[in-house]
Amino acid sequence: MVLNYIWIGFFVVAFIVAIFLYLFTGDTEVFKRIIDSTFDASKMAVMDVALPLTGVMTLWLGLMNIGEKAGAVNFLARIVGPFFNRLFPDIPKNHPASGQLLMNFSANMLGLDNAATPLGLKAMNSLQELNLNKETASNAQIMFLVLNTSGLTLIPISIIAQRAILGAANPTDVFIPILIATVVSSLVGLIYVAFKQKINLADPVILAWLCGIIAFIGGIILLFDKMPKERVETISKVASNLILLIIIIGFIVGALIKKVNAYEAFIDGAKEGFSTMIKVIPYLVGMLVGIAVFRASGAMDYLIDGLAWCFKAAGLNTDFVPALPTAFMKPLSGSGARAMMIESMSKYGADSFVGRLSCLFQGAADTTFYIVALYFGSVGIKRTRYAIQGGLIADLAGVVTAVIIAYLFFG
Repeated sequence: MVLNYIWIGFFVVAFIVAIFLYLFTGDTEVFKRIIDSTFDASKMAVMDVALPLTGVMTLWLGLMNIGEKAGAVNFLARIVGPFFNRLFPDIPKNHPASGQLLMNFSANMLGLDNAATPLGLKAMNSLQELNLNKETASNAQIMFLVLNTSGLTLIPISIIAQRAILGAANPTDVFIPILIATVVSSLVGLIYVAFKQKINLADPVILAWLCGIIAFIGGIILLFDKMPKERVETISKVASNLILLIIIIGFIVGALIKKVNAYEAFIDGAKEGFSTMIKVIPYLVGMLVGIAVFRASGAMDYLIDGLAWCFKAAGLNTDFVPALPTAFMKPLSGSGARAMMIESMSKYGADSFVGRLSCLFQGAADTTFYIVALYFGSVGIKRTRYAIQGGLIADLAGVVTAVIIAYLFFG
Protein backbone atom coordinates (compact mmCIF):
# COMPACT_ATOMS: atom_id res chain seq x y z
CA MET A 1 0.00 0.00 0.00
CA VAL A 2 2.81 2.43 0.88
CA LEU A 3 4.61 1.60 -2.35
CA ASN A 4 1.39 2.30 -4.24
CA TYR A 5 1.02 5.77 -2.70
CA ILE A 6 4.68 6.61 -3.32
CA TRP A 7 4.48 5.49 -6.94
CA ILE A 8 1.31 7.49 -7.58
CA GLY A 9 2.89 10.44 -5.75
CA PHE A 10 5.77 10.54 -8.24
CA PHE A 11 3.35 11.07 -11.12
CA VAL A 12 1.02 13.49 -9.31
CA VAL A 13 3.86 15.72 -8.13
CA ALA A 14 5.50 15.60 -11.57
CA PHE A 15 2.21 16.64 -13.23
CA ILE A 16 1.65 19.54 -10.81
CA VAL A 17 5.21 20.81 -11.26
CA ALA A 18 4.96 20.48 -15.05
CA ILE A 19 1.72 22.51 -15.16
CA PHE A 20 3.29 25.14 -12.91
CA LEU A 21 6.37 25.43 -15.14
CA TYR A 22 4.25 25.69 -18.29
CA LEU A 23 1.86 28.34 -16.91
CA PHE A 24 4.32 30.52 -14.99
CA THR A 25 7.64 30.12 -16.80
CA GLY A 26 6.52 29.27 -20.32
CA ASP A 27 8.55 26.05 -20.35
CA THR A 28 7.03 24.27 -23.34
CA GLU A 29 9.54 21.42 -23.24
CA VAL A 30 8.65 20.11 -19.79
CA PHE A 31 5.95 17.73 -21.06
CA LYS A 32 8.27 16.35 -23.72
CA ARG A 33 11.00 15.78 -21.10
CA ILE A 34 8.58 13.85 -18.93
CA ILE A 35 7.29 11.66 -21.76
CA ASP A 36 10.82 11.03 -23.05
CA SER A 37 11.86 10.02 -19.53
CA THR A 38 9.18 7.32 -19.43
CA PHE A 39 10.51 5.69 -22.61
CA ASP A 40 14.15 6.07 -21.55
CA ALA A 41 13.50 4.63 -18.07
CA SER A 42 11.48 1.67 -19.33
CA LYS A 43 14.21 0.87 -21.85
CA MET A 44 16.89 1.20 -19.17
CA ALA A 45 14.95 -1.08 -16.79
CA VAL A 46 14.95 -3.89 -19.33
CA MET A 47 18.09 -3.36 -21.44
CA ASP A 48 20.51 -1.95 -18.85
CA VAL A 49 19.27 -3.61 -15.66
CA ALA A 50 17.17 -6.74 -16.23
CA LEU A 51 18.94 -8.32 -19.21
CA PRO A 52 22.52 -7.93 -17.89
CA LEU A 53 21.34 -9.15 -14.50
CA THR A 54 19.74 -12.23 -16.10
CA GLY A 55 23.13 -13.62 -17.04
CA VAL A 56 24.58 -12.97 -13.59
CA MET A 57 21.46 -14.46 -11.98
CA THR A 58 21.75 -17.58 -14.11
CA LEU A 59 25.40 -18.05 -13.13
CA TRP A 60 25.02 -17.51 -9.39
CA LEU A 61 21.77 -19.41 -8.95
CA GLY A 62 23.47 -22.33 -10.63
CA LEU A 63 26.48 -22.05 -8.30
CA MET A 64 24.18 -21.68 -5.28
CA ASN A 65 22.39 -24.89 -6.21
CA ILE A 66 25.74 -26.68 -6.27
CA GLY A 67 26.53 -25.22 -2.85
CA GLU A 68 23.20 -26.39 -1.45
CA LYS A 69 23.56 -29.91 -2.87
CA ALA A 70 27.15 -30.07 -1.54
CA GLY A 71 26.04 -28.99 1.95
CA ALA A 72 28.09 -25.76 1.99
CA VAL A 73 25.07 -23.52 2.50
CA ASN A 74 23.84 -25.66 5.39
CA PHE A 75 27.32 -25.47 6.92
CA LEU A 76 27.18 -21.66 6.83
CA ALA A 77 23.66 -21.80 8.27
CA ARG A 78 24.93 -23.74 11.28
CA ILE A 79 27.70 -21.20 11.87
CA VAL A 80 25.40 -18.17 11.97
CA GLY A 81 22.45 -20.13 13.35
CA PRO A 82 22.66 -18.87 16.97
CA PHE A 83 22.69 -15.24 15.76
CA PHE A 84 20.16 -15.53 12.93
CA ASN A 85 17.78 -17.67 15.02
CA ARG A 86 17.33 -14.63 17.26
CA LEU A 87 17.43 -11.96 14.55
CA PHE A 88 15.20 -14.01 12.20
CA PRO A 89 13.14 -16.11 14.63
CA ASP A 90 10.75 -17.27 11.86
CA ILE A 91 13.54 -19.12 10.04
CA PRO A 92 13.86 -22.74 11.27
CA LYS A 93 17.18 -23.76 12.80
CA ASN A 94 19.85 -24.71 10.25
CA HIS A 95 17.58 -23.74 7.35
CA PRO A 96 19.50 -23.02 4.09
CA ALA A 97 18.08 -19.49 4.08
CA SER A 98 20.45 -18.57 6.91
CA GLY A 99 23.48 -19.49 4.83
CA GLN A 100 22.09 -17.63 1.82
CA LEU A 101 21.50 -14.54 3.95
CA LEU A 102 25.07 -14.68 5.25
CA MET A 103 26.48 -14.96 1.74
CA ASN A 104 24.40 -12.00 0.55
CA PHE A 105 25.41 -9.81 3.50
CA SER A 106 29.08 -10.77 3.00
CA ALA A 107 28.96 -9.93 -0.72
CA ASN A 108 27.33 -6.57 0.04
CA MET A 109 29.95 -5.72 2.67
CA LEU A 110 32.69 -6.46 0.14
CA GLY A 111 30.99 -4.31 -2.49
CA LEU A 112 30.43 -7.30 -4.82
CA ASP A 113 27.17 -6.07 -6.37
CA ASN A 114 27.18 -8.59 -9.21
CA ALA A 115 27.28 -11.47 -6.74
CA ALA A 116 25.24 -9.87 -3.94
CA THR A 117 22.09 -9.33 -6.00
CA PRO A 118 21.54 -12.93 -7.20
CA LEU A 119 22.48 -14.24 -3.75
CA GLY A 120 19.96 -11.84 -2.22
CA LEU A 121 17.23 -12.88 -4.66
CA LYS A 122 17.90 -16.51 -3.84
CA ALA A 123 17.65 -15.75 -0.12
CA MET A 124 14.42 -13.81 -0.66
CA ASN A 125 12.96 -16.76 -2.56
CA SER A 126 13.84 -19.10 0.33
CA LEU A 127 12.20 -16.70 2.79
CA GLN A 128 9.13 -16.63 0.55
CA GLU A 129 8.86 -20.41 0.82
CA LEU A 130 8.55 -19.94 4.60
CA ASN A 131 6.10 -17.06 4.20
CA LEU A 132 2.52 -18.11 5.00
CA ASN A 133 0.93 -15.05 3.34
CA LYS A 134 2.53 -14.96 -0.10
CA GLU A 135 1.51 -11.40 -1.04
CA THR A 136 2.49 -9.82 2.28
CA ALA A 137 6.09 -9.36 3.41
CA SER A 138 7.01 -11.55 6.38
CA ASN A 139 8.99 -10.34 9.38
CA ALA A 140 12.10 -12.13 8.13
CA GLN A 141 11.76 -10.61 4.65
CA ILE A 142 11.40 -7.11 6.12
CA MET A 143 14.46 -7.50 8.34
CA PHE A 144 16.46 -8.82 5.39
CA LEU A 145 15.36 -6.00 3.08
CA VAL A 146 16.02 -3.19 5.57
CA LEU A 147 19.50 -4.52 6.33
CA ASN A 148 20.14 -4.57 2.57
CA THR A 149 18.91 -1.01 2.04
CA SER A 150 21.16 0.25 4.83
CA GLY A 151 24.05 -0.56 2.48
CA LEU A 152 26.81 -1.68 4.88
CA THR A 153 30.02 -1.75 2.79
CA LEU A 154 33.49 -2.20 4.26
CA ILE A 155 35.52 -0.65 1.44
CA PRO A 156 33.76 1.74 -0.99
CA ILE A 157 36.22 1.02 -3.76
CA SER A 158 34.10 2.55 -6.58
CA ILE A 159 33.83 5.87 -4.73
CA ILE A 160 37.56 5.92 -3.99
CA ALA A 161 38.33 5.14 -7.63
CA GLN A 162 36.04 7.92 -8.85
CA ARG A 163 37.71 10.42 -6.51
CA ALA A 164 41.09 9.40 -7.89
CA ILE A 165 39.84 9.90 -11.47
CA LEU A 166 38.63 13.41 -10.60
CA GLY A 167 41.98 14.39 -9.11
CA ALA A 168 41.48 14.13 -5.34
CA ALA A 169 44.73 14.69 -3.44
CA ASN A 170 43.92 11.79 -1.11
CA PRO A 171 41.07 9.71 -2.60
CA THR A 172 40.85 7.47 0.48
CA ASP A 173 40.18 10.29 2.97
CA VAL A 174 36.44 9.54 2.78
CA PHE A 175 36.92 5.88 3.71
CA ILE A 176 36.49 6.16 7.49
CA PRO A 177 33.66 8.75 7.33
CA ILE A 178 31.72 6.55 4.88
CA LEU A 179 32.26 3.48 7.04
CA ILE A 180 30.99 5.31 10.14
CA ALA A 181 27.92 6.61 8.28
CA THR A 182 27.00 3.23 6.80
CA VAL A 183 27.46 1.45 10.16
CA VAL A 184 25.11 3.95 11.82
CA SER A 185 22.60 3.50 8.99
CA SER A 186 22.67 -0.30 9.40
CA LEU A 187 22.36 -0.16 13.19
CA VAL A 188 19.41 2.25 13.03
CA GLY A 189 17.66 0.04 10.47
CA LEU A 190 18.28 -3.02 12.63
CA ILE A 191 17.03 -1.30 15.79
CA TYR A 192 13.88 0.00 14.05
CA VAL A 193 12.90 -3.42 12.68
CA ALA A 194 13.80 -5.14 15.96
CA PHE A 195 11.52 -2.70 17.80
CA LYS A 196 8.65 -3.36 15.36
CA GLN A 197 9.14 -7.12 15.63
CA LYS A 198 9.78 -7.11 19.39
CA ILE A 199 13.23 -8.70 19.00
CA ASN A 200 15.36 -8.48 22.13
CA LEU A 201 18.61 -6.87 21.03
CA ALA A 202 19.92 -7.17 24.58
CA ASP A 203 20.11 -10.94 24.12
CA PRO A 204 23.71 -12.02 24.95
CA VAL A 205 24.14 -13.85 21.63
CA ILE A 206 22.95 -10.87 19.56
CA LEU A 207 25.13 -8.50 21.58
CA ALA A 208 28.15 -10.75 21.17
CA TRP A 209 27.72 -10.94 17.40
CA LEU A 210 27.07 -7.21 17.03
CA CYS A 211 30.10 -6.38 19.17
CA GLY A 212 32.18 -8.78 17.11
CA ILE A 213 31.02 -7.18 13.85
CA ILE A 214 31.72 -3.68 15.18
CA ALA A 215 35.15 -4.80 16.43
CA PHE A 216 35.90 -6.29 13.01
CA ILE A 217 34.91 -3.03 11.30
CA GLY A 218 37.05 -1.13 13.79
CA GLY A 219 39.97 -3.33 12.84
CA ILE A 220 39.37 -2.54 9.16
CA ILE A 221 39.43 1.17 10.01
CA LEU A 222 42.74 0.85 11.87
CA LEU A 223 44.22 -1.26 9.07
CA PHE A 224 43.35 1.08 6.20
CA ASP A 225 43.49 4.43 8.00
CA LYS A 226 47.00 5.43 6.92
CA MET A 227 47.43 3.03 4.04
CA PRO A 228 48.20 4.53 0.59
CA LYS A 229 45.34 4.64 -1.92
CA GLU A 230 46.99 2.21 -4.33
CA ARG A 231 47.46 -0.39 -1.62
CA VAL A 232 43.88 -0.05 -0.37
CA GLU A 233 42.56 -0.58 -3.89
CA THR A 234 44.86 -3.54 -4.51
CA ILE A 235 44.00 -5.31 -1.25
CA SER A 236 40.30 -4.68 -1.77
CA LYS A 237 40.22 -6.03 -5.31
CA VAL A 238 42.39 -9.06 -4.55
CA ALA A 239 40.55 -9.96 -1.33
CA SER A 240 37.09 -9.54 -2.83
CA ASN A 241 37.76 -11.58 -5.94
CA LEU A 242 39.76 -14.19 -4.02
CA ILE A 243 36.85 -14.73 -1.62
CA LEU A 244 34.47 -15.23 -4.55
CA LEU A 245 36.86 -17.68 -6.19
CA ILE A 246 37.21 -19.61 -2.92
CA ILE A 247 33.42 -19.85 -2.65
CA ILE A 248 33.09 -21.20 -6.21
CA ILE A 249 35.94 -23.71 -5.80
CA GLY A 250 34.63 -24.69 -2.35
CA PHE A 251 31.19 -25.49 -3.77
CA ILE A 252 32.66 -27.59 -6.56
CA VAL A 253 35.07 -29.46 -4.25
CA GLY A 254 32.21 -30.08 -1.82
CA ALA A 255 30.14 -31.50 -4.67
CA LEU A 256 33.00 -33.85 -5.59
CA ILE A 257 33.32 -35.03 -1.99
CA LYS A 258 29.55 -35.57 -1.70
CA LYS A 259 29.55 -37.21 -5.16
CA VAL A 260 27.07 -34.68 -6.48
CA ASN A 261 26.84 -34.14 -10.24
CA ALA A 262 28.00 -30.52 -10.16
CA TYR A 263 27.16 -29.74 -13.78
CA GLU A 264 23.59 -31.03 -13.54
CA ALA A 265 23.13 -29.20 -10.24
CA PHE A 266 24.39 -26.02 -11.90
CA ILE A 267 21.97 -26.37 -14.83
CA ASP A 268 19.01 -27.06 -12.52
CA GLY A 269 19.75 -23.95 -10.47
CA ALA A 270 20.59 -21.77 -13.47
CA LYS A 271 17.16 -22.38 -14.99
CA GLU A 272 15.67 -20.24 -12.22
CA GLY A 273 17.63 -17.17 -13.35
CA PHE A 274 15.58 -16.32 -16.42
CA SER A 275 12.19 -17.04 -14.84
CA THR A 276 13.09 -14.90 -11.82
CA MET A 277 14.02 -11.91 -13.97
CA ILE A 278 10.81 -12.22 -16.00
CA LYS A 279 8.88 -11.75 -12.74
CA VAL A 280 11.02 -8.76 -11.76
CA ILE A 281 10.82 -6.74 -15.00
CA PRO A 282 7.32 -5.22 -14.46
CA TYR A 283 8.27 -4.05 -10.96
CA LEU A 284 11.52 -2.52 -12.21
CA VAL A 285 9.84 -0.74 -15.12
CA GLY A 286 7.10 0.67 -12.89
CA MET A 287 9.42 2.00 -10.20
CA LEU A 288 12.15 3.35 -12.50
CA VAL A 289 9.60 5.13 -14.71
CA GLY A 290 8.01 6.77 -11.65
CA ILE A 291 11.40 7.98 -10.46
CA ALA A 292 12.36 9.22 -13.93
CA VAL A 293 9.14 11.23 -14.27
CA PHE A 294 9.73 12.81 -10.87
CA ARG A 295 13.25 13.87 -11.88
CA ALA A 296 12.38 15.04 -15.39
CA SER A 297 9.62 17.36 -14.14
CA GLY A 298 12.10 19.34 -12.04
CA ALA A 299 10.42 18.34 -8.77
CA MET A 300 13.74 17.23 -7.32
CA ASP A 301 15.29 20.66 -7.92
CA TYR A 302 12.37 22.43 -6.26
CA LEU A 303 12.60 20.08 -3.27
CA ILE A 304 16.28 20.85 -2.77
CA ASP A 305 15.78 24.60 -3.21
CA GLY A 306 12.95 24.54 -0.70
CA LEU A 307 15.05 22.74 1.88
CA ALA A 308 17.92 25.18 1.33
CA TRP A 309 15.54 28.08 2.02
CA CYS A 310 14.26 26.38 5.21
CA PHE A 311 17.75 25.70 6.55
CA LYS A 312 18.85 29.25 5.80
CA ALA A 313 15.73 30.72 7.43
CA ALA A 314 16.46 28.64 10.54
CA GLY A 315 19.94 30.17 10.73
CA LEU A 316 21.73 26.89 10.05
CA ASN A 317 24.97 26.44 8.17
CA THR A 318 23.95 25.57 4.62
CA ASP A 319 27.33 24.43 3.29
CA PHE A 320 25.95 20.89 3.01
CA VAL A 321 22.91 21.81 0.87
CA PRO A 322 24.63 21.61 -2.58
CA ALA A 323 25.46 17.95 -1.83
CA LEU A 324 21.84 17.03 -1.04
CA PRO A 325 20.94 15.95 -4.60
CA THR A 326 23.09 12.85 -4.08
CA ALA A 327 21.35 12.12 -0.76
CA PHE A 328 17.87 12.46 -2.24
CA MET A 329 18.70 10.48 -5.34
CA LYS A 330 20.34 7.51 -3.54
CA PRO A 331 17.11 5.86 -2.29
CA LEU A 332 15.65 6.25 -5.78
CA SER A 333 18.45 5.38 -8.18
CA GLY A 334 22.00 4.16 -7.69
CA SER A 335 23.16 5.35 -11.11
CA GLY A 336 21.38 8.68 -10.60
CA ALA A 337 23.06 9.19 -7.24
CA ARG A 338 26.43 8.29 -8.73
CA ALA A 339 25.89 10.88 -11.46
CA MET A 340 24.99 13.48 -8.81
CA MET A 341 28.13 12.62 -6.84
CA ILE A 342 30.34 12.99 -9.90
CA GLU A 343 28.63 16.26 -10.83
CA SER A 344 29.23 17.64 -7.30
CA MET A 345 32.91 16.72 -7.37
CA SER A 346 33.32 18.10 -10.89
CA LYS A 347 31.60 21.39 -10.06
CA TYR A 348 32.98 22.07 -6.57
CA GLY A 349 36.16 19.98 -6.64
CA ALA A 350 36.88 16.45 -5.44
CA ASP A 351 38.51 17.80 -2.27
CA SER A 352 35.82 20.40 -1.53
CA PHE A 353 33.42 20.01 1.39
CA VAL A 354 30.51 19.44 -1.02
CA GLY A 355 32.49 16.96 -3.11
CA ARG A 356 33.49 14.89 -0.11
CA LEU A 357 30.02 15.03 1.47
CA SER A 358 28.42 13.82 -1.76
CA CYS A 359 30.75 10.79 -1.54
CA LEU A 360 29.58 10.16 2.02
CA PHE A 361 25.95 10.32 0.90
CA GLN A 362 26.68 7.88 -1.91
CA GLY A 363 28.28 5.37 0.46
CA ALA A 364 26.04 5.81 3.51
CA ALA A 365 23.07 3.73 2.31
CA ASP A 366 21.64 1.86 -0.66
CA THR A 367 18.86 2.28 -3.24
CA THR A 368 15.78 1.55 -1.12
CA PHE A 369 13.08 1.72 -3.81
CA TYR A 370 15.12 -0.23 -6.36
CA ILE A 371 15.81 -2.98 -3.81
CA VAL A 372 12.14 -3.12 -2.80
CA ALA A 373 11.03 -3.38 -6.43
CA LEU A 374 13.69 -5.98 -7.25
CA TYR A 375 13.56 -8.24 -4.19
CA PHE A 376 9.86 -8.10 -3.37
CA GLY A 377 8.94 -8.10 -7.05
CA SER A 378 10.88 -11.32 -7.61
CA VAL A 379 8.58 -13.21 -5.23
CA GLY A 380 5.33 -11.32 -5.86
CA ILE A 381 5.15 -9.38 -2.59
CA LYS A 382 2.50 -6.63 -2.92
CA ARG A 383 2.05 -5.51 0.68
CA THR A 384 5.39 -4.31 2.01
CA ARG A 385 4.12 -3.38 5.51
CA TYR A 386 6.80 -1.22 7.19
CA ALA A 387 9.74 -2.34 5.02
CA ILE A 388 9.95 0.93 3.07
CA GLN A 389 9.65 3.02 6.24
CA GLY A 390 12.46 1.00 7.79
CA GLY A 391 14.67 1.43 4.74
CA LEU A 392 14.05 5.18 4.54
CA ILE A 393 14.68 5.62 8.28
CA ALA A 394 18.02 3.85 7.85
CA ASP A 395 18.75 6.10 4.85
CA LEU A 396 17.91 9.22 6.87
CA ALA A 397 20.18 8.10 9.70
CA GLY A 398 22.99 7.64 7.19
CA VAL A 399 22.41 11.10 5.69
CA VAL A 400 22.32 12.88 9.07
CA THR A 401 25.42 11.02 10.23
CA ALA A 402 27.21 11.84 6.97
CA VAL A 403 26.54 15.57 7.46
CA ILE A 404 27.79 15.50 11.07
CA ILE A 405 30.85 13.44 10.18
CA ALA A 406 31.64 15.70 7.21
CA TYR A 407 31.73 18.76 9.44
CA LEU A 408 33.94 16.91 11.95
CA PHE A 409 36.39 15.60 9.34
CA PHE A 410 36.30 18.22 6.59
CA GLY A 411 34.43 21.28 7.92
